Amino acid sequence: MLVIDDDGQKLGVISIQDALNMARDQNLDLVEVAPNANPPVCRVLDYGKFKYEQSKKERDAHKHQRQVVVREVRFKTKIGEHDLDFKTKVVVKLLKAGDKVKVSVLFRGREITHPEIGRELLQRVVAKLDGQDAGTVEKGIGMEGRFMTMILAPTASKAPPKPKVPRTPRIEASGAPPESALAEALKSAGVVEPEADAVPEAVAAATPALTTSD
Repeated sequence: MLVIDDDGQKLGVISIQDALNMARDQNLDLVEVAPNANPPVCRVLDYGKFKYEQSKKERDAHKHQRQVVVREVRFKTKIGEHDLDFKTKVVVKLLKAGDKVKVSVLFRGREITHPEIGRELLQRVVAKLDGQDAGTVEKGIGMEGRFMTMILAPTASKAPPKPKVPRTPRIEASGAPPESALAEALKSAGVVEPEADAVPEAVAAATPALTTSD
């Protein structure tokens, strides 16, 4: 087996008995960390310290993870419209805080024989949530003893839109920049283009006069 010491250094392939003796001489433990490797990998270490560090890493990882809590909001079958609006606002607040919400309708006495009342009430709650972008139905309507319940989950946060990248000036197929870009480049370099009417005069001034002999 391949043995690694407490400092992470490879000691090479050693027999299990020699590895055990090595660990015993250092008052450490021999722990198999990769049994499916070829050859299997063992490490000489303090097992108690190793387990402590592993549990500490797990605790630190959980600190940065928000625990999703399922909160419950109960309704009565004979709830008034004002109370219904108030409790629906509580549901929205919990959902926007990142919690799941279990919405329950309690049936008392012979009310249990009219489940359609609870179903209609839960559907009204969902209708009031529509358009508020607070949550969605994760688990549909169902009976739990004398309660009719459904579970709402918070709406996943939407990613912000990507910023628009300005388009670069289009280059002509020949590889030359457009005429306007060429003019800007000449101006920035301090080169002034001659006026169109001045071109013939400049050419004439640079051309030597031709004389004819009779």
